[in-house]
Formats: sequence, C-alpha cells, structure tokens
Amino acid sequence: MSEILCQWLNQELRVSRTVSPKSFAKAFSNGYLIGEVLFKFELQSDFAEFSESRGSTAKLNNFSRLQPTLHLLGLQFDQNVAQSIITEKPGAATKLLYQLYIALQKKKKTGLTGLEIQTMQPQTNLRLQTLKSEAFREQRLNRRRQNEIMAKIQAAIIQIPKPESNRTLKAIEAQKLMKKKKEAEDVANEIKKFEALIKKDLQIKESVSKTSLETTDQTTAELLNTYSDDDYIKKIQKRLEEDAFAREQREKRRRRLLMDQLMAHEAQEEAYREEQLIHRLMRQSQQERRIAVQLMHVRHEKEVLWQNRIFREKQFEERRLKDFQDALDREAALAKQAKIDFAEQTLREKEIHEKISVERAQQRYKKHYGICAEILDQMLDLCTKVADYRLLTNNLIPHKMMHDWKELFFSGIPIYEQTSLTHGQTEPTEDHRAEVKKRNLLDSKDYEDYKNMVGEWALPEDMVNSSPPSNNSILGHVLLRLIEKADPSASNAEATELPSLAVKGCILGKTLSGKTTVLKSLQNDFPVHVLSIDTLVQEAIQAFHERQKSGKTPPTQEDDKRDPVVNQEKVSKTQDKNVLAVSPVPGDRTSQKEGVKINEFEQFRSSDSFLSLSMRAQLGAKSELMLRRGKSIPDILLVSILVNAIKEIPVDQSWVLDGFPITLNQAKLLEEALTGYKRKFLQLKKKKEQMPTLALDPSTSTEVSLLPSALDFVILLDISDNSSLARTNDIIAKEISHEISHENVGRPGTGTSQDNKSEDRNLRDHIQHRIVGFLDNWPLLEEWFTQPKNILTKVNAEIDEALLCQKVKEIFATETVNKKIKVEKTLEEKETEKKAGAPPAEPPAMSPPLSSEAEKDKELHQAKTPGKGKTQSVSPKGKAQGGKVSVKKSPVGSAEVSPTPTAPPPPKAGTEEWVYVNEPIPEELPSFLVPYWELIEKSYINHIKTVLRHLRERQHNVLSYLYETRTSFQEFLRRPDHKQDFVSQWQADFNSVPEDLWEDEETKAELHQRVNDLRDRLWDICEARKEEAEQERLDIINESWLQDSIGITMNHFFSLMQAEVNRFQDTKRLLQDYYRAMESKIPLEDSKKFTRVPLVQLDGKEISESQLRIPLVPRISNSPENSAVKPKVGTFLKGRSDPPLEVLEANFEIDEKILLDTWQQASLAISNMVAAEVHQRLTEEEKEPPQLDSKEKSPQSGANKKAKKEKEAPKKKKTDKKGKGKSSPVAEVSPVTVTPEEMAEMEKRNELRLRIKEEHLAALQTEEQAAQFRLELIKLKALSVLEDLVTKVIDVYRLMEKWLGKRYLNEMASIQKLTELARYHIETATKIQNEIYLSQEDFYINGDIKVFPDPSPPTRPPPVEREENGTLTIEQLDNLRDQFLDMAPKGIIGNKAFSDILLDLITLNLGTNNFPSSWMHLSQLDLQEITSLLTVNTEFVDWRKFLMVTAMPWPMALEDELLDTLQRFKALDEAQTGTITYEQYKQAGLWFSGDEDIKIPENPLEPLPFNRQEHLIEFFFRLFADCEKEPPQLDYTQMLLYFACHPDTLEGVYRALSVAVGTHIFRQVETPMLMAEKTSISTVSPIEEFPETEESSAKEDRELKEEKDDQKEEEIPENANTEKISMETLLKVFGGGNEVLDANRFASYLKSENIYAENFIKTFQDLGARNLEPIAVNILLKHPYIQDLIANYVDYKFPDIKMILQRSEHAQGSDGERSPSRLTDEKK
Repeated sequence: MSEILCQWLNQELRVSRTVSPKSFAKAFSNGYLIGEVLFKFELQSDFAEFSESRGSTAKLNNFSRLQPTLHLLGLQFDQNVAQSIITEKPGAATKLLYQLYIALQKKKKTGLTGLEIQTMQPQTNLRLQTLKSEAFREQRLNRRRQNEIMAKIQAAIIQIPKPESNRTLKAIEAQKLMKKKKEAEDVANEIKKFEALIKKDLQIKESVSKTSLETTDQTTAELLNTYSDDDYIKKIQKRLEEDAFAREQREKRRRRLLMDQLMAHEAQEEAYREEQLIHRLMRQSQQERRIAVQLMHVRHEKEVLWQNRIFREKQFEERRLKDFQDALDREAALAKQAKIDFAEQTLREKEIHEKISVERAQQRYKKHYGICAEILDQMLDLCTKVADYRLLTNNLIPHKMMHDWKELFFSGIPIYEQTSLTHGQTEPTEDHRAEVKKRNLLDSKDYEDYKNMVGEWALPEDMVNSSPPSNNSILGHVLLRLIEKADPSASNAEATELPSLAVKGCILGKTLSGKTTVLKSLQNDFPVHVLSIDTLVQEAIQAFHERQKSGKTPPTQEDDKRDPVVNQEKVSKTQDKNVLAVSPVPGDRTSQKEGVKINEFEQFRSSDSFLSLSMRAQLGAKSELMLRRGKSIPDILLVSILVNAIKEIPVDQSWVLDGFPITLNQAKLLEEALTGYKRKFLQLKKKKEQMPTLALDPSTSTEVSLLPSALDFVILLDISDNSSLARTNDIIAKEISHEISHENVGRPGTGTSQDNKSEDRNLRDHIQHRIVGFLDNWPLLEEWFTQPKNILTKVNAEIDEALLCQKVKEIFATETVNKKIKVEKTLEEKETEKKAGAPPAEPPAMSPPLSSEAEKDKELHQAKTPGKGKTQSVSPKGKAQGGKVSVKKSPVGSAEVSPTPTAPPPPKAGTEEWVYVNEPIPEELPSFLVPYWELIEKSYINHIKTVLRHLRERQHNVLSYLYETRTSFQEFLRRPDHKQDFVSQWQADFNSVPEDLWEDEETKAELHQRVNDLRDRLWDICEARKEEAEQERLDIINESWLQDSIGITMNHFFSLMQAEVNRFQDTKRLLQDYYRAMESKIPLEDSKKFTRVPLVQLDGKEISESQLRIPLVPRISNSPENSAVKPKVGTFLKGRSDPPLEVLEANFEIDEKILLDTWQQASLAISNMVAAEVHQRLTEEEKEPPQLDSKEKSPQSGANKKAKKEKEAPKKKKTDKKGKGKSSPVAEVSPVTVTPEEMAEMEKRNELRLRIKEEHLAALQTEEQAAQFRLELIKLKALSVLEDLVTKVIDVYRLMEKWLGKRYLNEMASIQKLTELARYHIETATKIQNEIYLSQEDFYINGDIKVFPDPSPPTRPPPVEREENGTLTIEQLDNLRDQFLDMAPKGIIGNKAFSDILLDLITLNLGTNNFPSSWMHLSQLDLQEITSLLTVNTEFVDWRKFLMVTAMPWPMALEDELLDTLQRFKALDEAQTGTITYEQYKQAGLWFSGDEDIKIPENPLEPLPFNRQEHLIEFFFRLFADCEKEPPQLDYTQMLLYFACHPDTLEGVYRALSVAVGTHIFRQVETPMLMAEKTSISTVSPIEEFPETEESSAKEDRELKEEKDDQKEEEIPENANTEKISMETLLKVFGGGNEVLDANRFASYLKSENIYAENFIKTFQDLGARNLEPIAVNILLKHPYIQDLIANYVDYKFPDIKMILQRSEHAQGSDGERSPSRLTDEKK
C-alpha cells in the first residue's frame, strides 16, 4: 500500500518532495505534505501559512490547520492521531494517507468544492465535535488540578530523617578523611586530564588559528541562526520559574510545620522539667549525703578538664599553623591561576583589538575603493562623452562644452543626464536632485563668465582696446548705507573686553595615555587650575545632594549678555524641561525604589526650593536624573557644568581641561559657550549675504574675518593602541596581585577594594570601545583644532614619565610667554587707536541743529562727512569774531577766499578722494529700497542664467541636429537600388549562350548590344538616384530649421539686452528715489512704461499689437535704412554659386540688420533715459521756490553762479539750453540784506545740492557706460554665434553636395568597369563563373560565389605497394600466411617440408607473385641455409618467426618498449585471460605507429603513397592471432616473446624472460667460457665475406653496440631479479616438444610434453621448491643448468635472412646476370 501511495504522490500529484516507502513516516511527520495534497485538491486555502520546519511549533501549527479540513472530508483525526504521526509511529501516516486517498477520490468523482462539502455536512457532526473538544478540555483541566493538589500534598509531607547507626566518632572521621583523600585524588586526576586537554587544544588552535579566525564569525552566526524556537525556550524558562516558586513555597510550609513541632516539643520538655524538679525536692535529704562524694568527684573531674583543655589548646595551635600553611599554598595556587587567566584574557583582548583594527582598515579600504570607483566611473563618463561629441562635431569639440564637462568632473557630478527635469514632477528623486545641482552649477559658471567677461564672454578683438566698465562705487556705497539703515543691529559695535593673561587649554589622548599624571605634575610647578569633567559631574551631583543654595543674586540682563552660557541655559530651558519630563524606557526594568526616587525628584524640581539651589546643584540634579534613567549625560549638560566651573575660577588664573572635549559636538558647544562664535559667525555671514554683488563698496570687505579660538593650546598625548592595552593590563595585573595577597587577611577597606575592582572591570570591558571611539572622533577634532588656526601640539606619550612631564611643562611655558606678548601687542594697538582718535574736530559755530539721524550718520562717518564744510565754515566765523567787518563784506571775503587754493583739483565723484554725501533720509525709505534692490538683483541674475542656459542647450541641439542631418543623408544615399538584379539577369543570359556560338560574330555583336542596353539602364538608375538625392538635399535646406534656430538664438540675445535695460531702468529709479529723499523731495510717480526690446517673430501669423506684451519684429525688414546697408560679399559662399545657399546668406544679412537695429534701439533708450534724468535735474533747479531765490539776490550772486557753473560743467552733456537762472537777477532791482549766518547756511545748502547732483549724475553715467558696454558685447557675441551657426550649416549642406557628386561619379566608374569586363569576356569567348556584384558604388567579382559549378575533379587511384630491396609486400605476406596456416595451424612445420614449400613457390612463381624478384635467384642451398637458421630442435621450423623476419624492415623494439606494450595489453585485458581482441589491440598499439609523414602528391591522378607500417601492425595481429575463435583472440605474451628475438642470443633470452616476468631481468656476470664462445661465433660472421652488407646493417650494428655498452655499464642493484617466476612461465619461455603436434597430422591424440619439463622440475626441487612453487629469478639464474640453457638456447636469436639474399644477389651480379630488383636499386 505504501508503494501505491508513493506512486500516487510522486507521479500523479507531483508533490514538492519525493516520497519513498522507507521515509514515508518521516516525510509526513510535520504535516506539510498533507497540507500540500489538500491544497492541490483546493481544500486547504491557508497553505501559504504552512511551514516546512520540523520544530514542535511548526508541527503544531500545521496539524491544527489540517484538523478542520480532514474533519470536513469525514476522516477520524484527533490529537492522538496527530501525535502518532508526529512521533513517526509506524503505519499511522500510511493509514491516514490511505483514508485521505479514498476521500479525495470520492470528492473527485462527485466534483464538489470545499465550500460545497462544508455546506452539505450535517450540523450534528459539528455539534458532536464541539462537545468532544469541550469534554476533552474539561478533562485536561481536572487532571492539571489533581496534579497540583498531589504536588502540594507531597510538599507538605515532612521527611523525618532516619537515625544513623551506632558508629563510633573515630570511624566516621576516618571515613570522612578517606572520602576527602579520594576527592583530592579525583580532583588531581581531573586537573591532569584537563591540562593535557588544554595542551592538545592549544596545539590544535595554533595550527588552525589562521584559518579559524576568518570563519569564526560566520560559523557563530550560522549556529545561532539555526535555533530559532524562542517560544519553546520561553515556555521552558517559565516552567522552571514556576517550579522554583512552588519549591520555595513547599520549603516555607515545611519550615513552618517544623517550628510548630519544635514549640510543642519545648512545651513537653518544660512540663517534664517541672515534674523532675518536684521529684528532686522530695529527695533532697538523700542528696545532701551524697554532696561530699560528689564534691570530691567534681574536683577530680576539674583536674581532668584542665588537662584536656591544655591538650585541646595544643591541637588548636597545630590546626592554626596548618591552616596558615594551607592558606599560603592556596594563595600561591590562586595567584598562578589568576596569572594564567590574566594572560589568556590579555591574549583575547589583543585578538579583539586586532579584529577591530582589521575591520576599520577594511572599512577605510571600502570607502577609498568606493571613492576611486566613483572617480573612475566619472572619468569613463567623461571619455565616452568626449568620444560621442567627437563623433557629433567631427573631432572639433567646442571649448565651452569641454570646459563645462571638466567643471562637472571636478565637482563630482554625473556628466550624463540621469533624468529629465520635467515641471510636473512633484517628489524630487536623487537623480532629479543631481540634475538640478548640475544645472545650477553650469548656470552659475556661465553667469560668472558673463559677469566677469571671461571664457566664452571674453572681449572680442573689436573691443580689446576699450576698457571694461569699472565698479560703480557710488551705487555700492548707496546700497551699503541702505542695508545698514535697514538692519541697525548689525552695525552696532560690540563692547570690547580687556584681554586676559590667563592661559586656557586642554590635554587630550587615548585612555591611559597619562593625561591626569601630566596635569598633576603641571599643577605642582605652575599656578594652573585643572578641570576634570568626571570630577565636576560628581561634585555637581554632590552639591545637589547637599542642597547647596545659591549665594549670589539673580543675574541681570547685562550679565546675561556677557555670559553666553547663561543665555544658553535660558534658551535651552524648554529643552531641559523636556529632558526631565522624558518617560522611562519601556524595556528598562527599574526597581520600585528607583521609581520612587525619580518621582520624588520630579516633585522637588517642581517646587520653589529647587530654583533657590545654586547653578551647579541644578545641573547636578539634571545629571543624576539622566544617570538614574540609564542614559548618558548630554553634551550640552556637560558643557554647562564645565562652563559653570570656569566661571568660578579667577579671571587671571590659567586653567587646563583634562580629556575634554572628546567629540566634535562637545568642542563646538564649548567654543560657543566660551566665545559665542556661532552667533558672531552667523551675523557676519548674514551681512555678507546681504552685500550687493552687482555694485560693491570699495571701502568695505566682503570676507568673513576669522574669530579667535576659546583655547590657547591643545596637547595630544599620542600613544599606540597596543600601549593603551598594555597599560590597562598592567593596572589590572597589579590589582589582581594585590587582591590575592590580601585575600585572607582581615580585609580592611573592603568597600574600596570592591570599588577599585569594579572600576578595573569596567575599564577592561570598555577599553576597546574607548579606543575605537577616540579613533572615530579624533580626525574631526584634529581638523577643528588646526583650522583656521593651528593650536594643536602632538607629543609622543610612550616615553618616560618624567620626560613627558618636562615636555608638557615646556609647551605650557611657551604658550604663557606667547599669550603675554599677544596681550601686550593688543593693548598697544588699542592705545594707538585711542591716541589717533583723541583730538576731535571742532564743530561749526553757526551750523543749524541736526536731527538725531543725522548725528548718527556723522558719528558713523567721522572721517568723511566733516571734510569741506567745516574747513569752509571756519573762515567766516573767524572774521566775524576778529573785528568789526560789515555784513556786505563778509560774503565777499568768503567768495574771495574760496578760489585761492589752486593746487589740488576738486575730486571727482566716485573716486577714492570723494567724500560721499550722507545726508539723513527717511527711516521708512531703506525698508522699501533694500527689498527693491534685492528684487532687481535676483531677477537680473535669474534672467541671465535662464538665457545662458537656453543658449547652452541650443548649442547641444544644433550639434545633434547637424549630426543627424549628415547621418540621415548618408543613409539616404546608401538606400538599396536594383542594379544588382539587372546585372545578375545579364550574367545568367550571358553564361547561357551555347559554347559553339561564342566565336560567331553576330553573336558577339548581339552580346555587345546587350551590354550597351545594360549600361544605359544602369545609367538611368544612377541619374534617377542623383535627382532624388538633390531633391532630398533641397528639402533639408528648405525646411526652415536654420531660420527658426537663428530666430530663437536672436531672441535669447535680445533677452540678454532686455535684462541689461531692465537693470539700468531699475537702478536709475532706485538712485532717483534715494537722492530725492536725501534732498527731502517727494518721489516721482512710477511710470509703468518700461523700455521693451522687441523680439523676432518666428511664424508668419499676424498678431495685433494689443495682444502683445512684447513687441515683435518681422523677419523681413522693409525699412529703407536696412536696404541701404551694404551686405557682406563672399562671407560663406566660395567657388561656384549655389542658389539655395545664396538665399540663406541673404536671410542671414537681414537677420544681422535686425540685430543691429535692435541693439541701436536699446542703446538709444538708455541714452535717452540718462538725458531725461539730466533734463529733469535742470528743470527742478529752475523751478526753485521764490523764497530761496529772493535770498540769493545779491551782488555776490554772480560769483556764486560762476563757481556753480564751474562745478557743473564737467558733469553735464548738453549745455546748449538756455538757463533760466540768469534772468532772475536781472528781474530783481533792490538788494536784500542777508546776515552772515544765513549766508553761510545758504552756501552750505548750495554746496550740498551741487554735491548730491554731481554724485547722482556720476552714478547714472557709470551705470550707462556699463550698460552700453554690455550691450556692445552682447551684440558682437550674437553676431559671432549666428555667423558660426550659419557657417556650420552651410558646411554641412556643402558636404552633402560633395557626397552626392562623389557617389554619382563612383557609380558611373563602377558601371564603366562592369562594361569593360563584359566586353573582355565577350572578346575572349569565356564564361563569367564568379558572381558579378554591383550595388551602390561598389563593383567587384565575388570569388566566394560561383554561378555554375566547377567540373568534378578526377578520382585518385588507391595506393599500391611496390617491391623494394627484396622486401615482401603485405599481400605476399598474407598469401604465405594463408598457405602455412593451412599446412600447420599451430605454427610449427618440419624443416624438410618448409624448404620444399619455399622451393615450390619460388620455382612455380610464374603468375602467382608469391615472392619478390630478388628471391627468384635463391638456390636450394640458399633455401636450406635459411631453413637451418629457422630450425627448432634440428627438425622443425617456426613459420610465424619466418614471416616476422621476412616482414622486415620494421622498428626493432627495445626491452622497455616491449614491457610498456605488455602493460598496455594487460590494462585492456580486464579478465586477465592473456588474450585480447582486434579492437583492444588497435587501442593499445605497438611500440611504433602507422602515422608516417605521407606526402600527398600534387597530381590528382597519382595514387597516395602506401603506408606500410600501418598495414604491418594489422598483419602482425593476423599472423599471431587464433583465427579459430570468434572473434579472433591474440595471445599478446606469446606475440611479444616472438618480438623479443635479438641478434645476440643471450640478449634475446633475457628479453624473453623480462617479457614473461613483466619486469626487467638483469643479466648475470658472464663466465670466460661464454665470452670465448661469443668471440668464436663473431669471428665466423659472414659479414666479412660480403662487405656490401656493412652499409645496410651499419645502423643495426651501432644499435647492438650501444646496447652492449649499456649492458656493460649497467650496474646491478642489490635487490635485482627478486621477482618470482613459476614453472608454467619458464616452460612458456623455453618451449620444447610441442613441435610434434604440427609436424605429424596424426599426433593430435599424442601426449604433448616439454622436453625441458623434467629438468626444470629437478632444478626447482634443487633450489628448495618441493611443491614447484614460484622462486626468485636471481636464485634460478644461479643454477648451473639454467645458466647452461640460457647460454645455448638459440630460439630467441634473430636470423639474418637478409645476408643470404645479399649474397645471392652478389653472386648473380658477378655472373653478369642482374636481377630486376638490383637494376631498380641502381636506378634509385
């Protein structure tokens, strides 16, 4: 059934996890797969909330969700079933799944959904299920109550201990001693084991420390993350707490019961004593008799007790000595263990510090890497942007664009557009902000260039000689005065304070760098006050606890101004209230006592007594409240405590801070509290922002002056992190040693030691965080203390303590001297200022009373205002007092004195010598004019930036449009044509002409005519394409883009002109209002008719003037003035005329005239405004009140008017108008008497009016010059921009024309080449096989495509083997093998039969070709000699060996090659049968391969060379394989024994032994007898008789000689030939007796036995192998029989048949009969 269910789950449902019968219960134990099955049938809708985890919580969740669904299907599922499945009870999951399978199949047949099944379910089942669950719940509650009652009963039971058995005290003590000794031994053993384990762990840790450090964090994190059943752990903890509480209650009940029993027992004892007392009183008489006896007995007992007491005292003394010794031993052990623990803790601290250092280094690396990556990305963006625009601009990028990109790159802003700046975007993103920042940067840069006339707005060549407009200092002075009037608080001079000689500083450094020690030493030698923030906080809290009252009066307002700290306290009063009102953190578990204290503090703080406390006590209260709530004290509170302490120090006493500030925020707060730098800096910054940028006052500086620092010096005691950790460890080590040494003493001062211990523990716990915090905050602090003035001094604190203190003292002494010098210099400067400003100027005697505002102005301008007026007013005063002079003479005298100084000319308005007019103005005027100027400046700057931005964007659009125009026209020129179709059709027709008609003249004429038709058709196509391209170019020219672009650009420049005109108009209005207010005149009405610069109308629609706010100018000018201007000739068009381009040039000339007309209008409007202002001044002067004129009617008026004209002459432009002032004295007849005071006042007023007028007109003329200069610059810039635009567009149009013509010429040339090629092939009467390609302007013959196939090449004949040097061919060898195989399948044949067969084959060779021609001359003697070389045991011949020898030449195998080949064969022979198939044979290969370098002949009719070696490898398999088996099997060992043959007989035998054993067999030391035999054999070598054989066998001789030399030189190792050889292997090497099987055809039933078998058996038995087990080769080779057999065994001698053939050929050659093979050799 399990297999059926598994098949159903895996194949039909395809659940997420493969289910097998073995893991069936485990797979369904968590309920996830059951939910998945129900989900696949759409019954479990909440399957997404199922969990695959195997935790108890996950299982409970899954099965609780499964229960209603299973009940809906009618399955019996309750908690027992669920528990069985969860505990993997066998059969439970299978049973439930089988029931579920049946229920789901029923549901599948009915086709009902889950909702339908639920509605169809009867309500009774639901009711019954509800009752069941309620009954079970009630049963569970009852069981729990019963268990609790039983637990209470068990806890109430008193366990009375059983009385111990009556053992003696000595036995019990002995047992205790034995137990202690056993425990001591166990502890010692455990300690030893623990030390051994520790040593092993240390060794392991040292070996893997490098690798484990990297993976510790990851492994810990993974292990921690695997256990996530927090709820389950919390339940267990809750259960444990409940059990502990129950146990405690049980103990209380037990103790209470015991106390009740004890009281009852005492009552019983009391009653018993009373009964005994009564009983004893009744027996008193008997007792008296016994008193004497008892007294004697008591005396004796007293003596015994005395002796026992002495003995006990001795025991106590011995015990005390022993305890003292034990205490010393324990102290030593504890000290040793503490030292070990301390060393381990130090090592761990060092590792943690190194880890933190590595993390910080990694963070720095990541930060720097990110910065470098960002810079690299920006560099790549810049490079790609440059590459893009090089493509757009043809490698000519505008200088302005490159400059903008560099600015963006240097500012770190992305060059490419991140997002489009749309107006409808409401929420700005990061990309949007970056784009806005980029736009603002470029706008500001363009505006600065425009304002300073640099960069793109540099002066052109036409304006180089003209100087740029200077700054309007008069306007700057006016604006500065208005700003100061509008904000008088900023101009009030601050009260200067007397400098103090007190030196203020701080000493900073890491934890334990020696700050406190150095300050103590400094305090001993200098009168300096040391302030430690920790001590000050403790003192403040102590002051609060002592309720320290304030002994000073409340600070006044003046004190508040002097003390910024108090002001700060007042300002932050609400913040302190908020700090004190913070509710406790919900996660903190504070005790009720702490809560009560906080509530009490709140009540006390709200009372009046809190306000009566001193400032230090109040600050201490706030600090204590923050500490009680588990929070750190805020920086503002710490600074307030510190500043409060500084206030209590005398002014002239120096003070130094100990380790404060430690953060940048604390440093800023301290600086603000001591100097108020933030307030001053903001005031200076606000003043700088209010300063005008368009007009500057040269007398004031816009730079914000640097404020002095609150501290005079800062000393950093610099130590390394390791030094800080080492000092921490030294302190803790000393404390540990002190604790251990005083542990068992009386322990005086335990509280102090506990405090020190807690401090040391706290120091160790937080030393890492302190170091990291200092390293994080120090870079910011260092920047704060070094900028703008460097007051930081670094001192190496790792030196000796005395030397360090000495260095700090020297620094402090130097700072004291510097402070003294600085104070003396400041005092000298103040004294100098006082002396310079001491003699005040005398006020005029007859001056009218001035208003308060005028007095203030004069106080502000003491050096400027009193200039001329005072010097001129002194002379009439002196004359009036000196003598009696008539009233009429006094003005004459003044008039005569005034022109006397002729040396210095009067200063011009606006120069440095000019004294500005600072007459009082209405108080409300600055409040109107300052915002008005700000509006002027803001609108002017924004207008300029907007226009310049549009110009910048317009430049990008122009470049993009020109590039798109060029590329689109090129693509239009490259559009596909149909010339190739006609060419292909013509080529097909041309090649289809029959070959017999090629030479026919009529055919050639017809073909020539076809070529002409093709050429004409192609020409027509080219002409049509040229006309289309010209029309496309003309359409591009006429699309009016250039005209629109020029119009938009002109409008932008006209907007710049409008901005300049607006600025001039507004400035004129401001100056007019200012000076009229100074003259106490009513401001003129604001005229709404501002000058408007007309714009160019882009479209041709006619719009009425009433609908336009800005006038528009049509593109075609109809004025005769414009037509009179002579146009530029040949500016753009050079060479032949082009009508469309001529039209463009004519339009450009018209646009240029419009630009010049507009500029002239703007310039003329400014000039007219200045003239109108001058005219208005003259008109107002003429319309003076008659009272003033009547007073001026005197004989001296002529002189005054002359002086007035002299002053006004250089300032007026138009002097041709008639002055009405000259007619006034003519009208008057009678003179009027004027007093000298009135005369002086009138002269002052006239002079003031003249100066105001001169200053006003000078400011206007300066503004006019600047505006005219700007308009001229804008005009020239506009002309250059428009000319550059038209030049670029015309260049593009010309380039298009050039491309068009060049393409047309190339196409015509290609058609001409095609025609010439066709005529050539017609004349030569040859077909065109390769495809002719003519498309666009390209023409070529495609060599990759042929229109008709090539004729098939002739087939190459198969390779044929030829006879060479008497070598048998493969075919001849196969024929001989077949014949010998039929005669002797086993490979052995009689020598007589062998020689007869060879003789018959040679004799009857006619037509059979069994042997080569060189073998035809062999005689019978030669054949017998060959047979004798191959004879085995004087009777038989091995024909396989004969064929192997006759198959030469093939590479002779070395012994190592044979062994390697044997190993390859054995590797393929997996069954170790000793045989392999042909496929395995080919896979293993022999020692030579058939991959020869075959040269393929060039002639395809010549056959390939014959690969003889490859065929030889196949022939050897056929030669040695057993063909009777299917497939044929090859005995590879037997084959390799054949190849072991060697010209040297002894070498051949050893090679055969090596092949048989499988390893190299070393040769034994040869005897002299064997050497002599070899010498005799070698002397009879037939090579000497035939010298021709030397050349052919020279190589073989050299190889044999090398092998022999190697054998001589070979050193035999000691363990050589230790391999064992068996009897079967030895018989296989030395075969004998098996030859009869092949020699006799009736010998198949005979017994085959090797002739050497009997001798080998005897040899093995002689060597100790009684059972013929394998023996070592070295032992076998030492046997005489084996040595003799090896020396005389000739079967492994390689026969030299080639020698016999060469001798036969030599004999035939001497007779004059040459064989064909020899003739072939001679020819070669």
